[in-house]
Amino acid sequence: MARIILVMHEPLGAAFASCAEHVMGHKVNLDVFDVAPDADPEAEVTRLARLLRQENEPALLLCDIYGATPFNIAKRAIRLVAGDDLDAHLITGSNLCMVLKALTEQQEKPDKLSESVRQGALRGIVDAECKDITHFGTGRDN
Repeated sequence: MARIILVMHEPLGAAFASCAEHVMGHKVNLDVFDVAPDADPEAEVTRLARLLRQENEPALLLCDIYGATPFNIAKRAIRLVAGDDLDAHLITGSNLCMVLKALTEQQEKPDKLSESVRQGALRGIVDAECKDITHFGTGRDN
């Protein structure tokens, strides 16, 4: 199964991991790689590459914002380990639906898991009008 690694602005990855544990009701199997505001990007690339090599398993990296520092660190770390024949895939725009989908989907290949997670995220984005929502315990709509 592909490893899940959250590469995000600190403390977002840890918060997603905590929320996923709350929703799923148990400890989740993922790595959190939060990037501190004062982190040295070069050192973080090396640290993330070391984490990727640690298990020598396919990995799906979820980032919060395309083009931001955590994304750039992840992209460079993936390039660094590419010569080691490590299969890693990176997607951005992460939300809780994506994290939960990644944790519950059983996929060996990160590229297939990536597409499934992306589709799950799109299904989780809903334009919910207030008139369609029932107020809990009141039996009335508004």
